[in-house]
Amino acid sequence: MAEMNRRKDIKPLELEEKQFEERVVHIDRVARVVKGGRRFRFRALVVVGDKKGRVGVATAKGADVTAAVAKAVDVAKKNLTTLVLYKGTLPHEVQAKVGGSNILLKPASPGTGIIAGGVVRTLLEVGGVSNALSKSLGSSNKVNTAYATLKALKSVVPADKWITRIQTKANSPKLKAKIENPEKKTEKKVTAKPKKTESKK
Repeated sequence: MAEMNRRKDIKPLELEEKQFEERVVHIDRVARVVKGGRRFRFRALVVVGDKKGRVGVATAKGADVTAAVAKAVDVAKKNLTTLVLYKGTLPHEVQAKVGGSNILLKPASPGTGIIAGGVVRTLLEVGGVSNALSKSLGSSNKVNTAYATLKALKSVVPADKWITRIQTKANSPKLKAKIENPEKKTEKKVTAKPKKTESKK
């Protein structure tokens, strides 16, 4: 009976893990020089998301590929970011830079799809973005590109927090004073200038 209860407890955890899609973007073999020679390890870049607006990126190292991927997945799940989306696309244009990578993301109309390549496409698909345009303006380093894309997605501002020029003008103290006291006019002080006397020769 105790074993049956344990199995019932394990089932919900398995379902929770499966709700995230894990994609291995890049695997590198890295070396560390020690006294005896070189020690080789593997570094994995992993993107995790639920296709409903949550996404995470992480890199990790391990003795073998499986260990590196498992570590990276755990780190990515702990650092998930909730995206701000509007009808399957971004509310406005964003740009971010990490290291030499510079990523530009733009909203797109329904039916456009994801116009992006490599890491950017993977990150947008896993995050739940269905229509978007992108352009890489800098380095093609996959790790920096992934973090630059995530930084750009984090910098998206929701519509209710947008500050327009009209709002900034309305919040100015001079405009508030005019609205409150429309009849009151500011009088300009006129100072009489002394006349120049021409000297007769």
